[in-house]
Amino acid sequence: MRQNLKQARIDKGMTQQQIADYLHISLDNYKSIEIGRRSGNFELWDDLEDLFSIHQRILRQNTD
Repeated sequence: MRQNLKQARIDKGMTQQQIADYLHISLDNYKSIEIGRRSGNFELWDDLEDLFSIHQRILRQNTD
């Protein structure tokens, strides 16, 4: 689970669907990224970093 990514989304007041729409990807794809099943490409992480103003290294961290 990428808890930092999930928490950043919650703190921003956005749903998973809103993030998926922002990234122009499917909801299932975003869910897989948030739970750590998929990695996503560099552009996606750059976009998330810009959206949340949190370095992508922090957002990418997997936690239990």
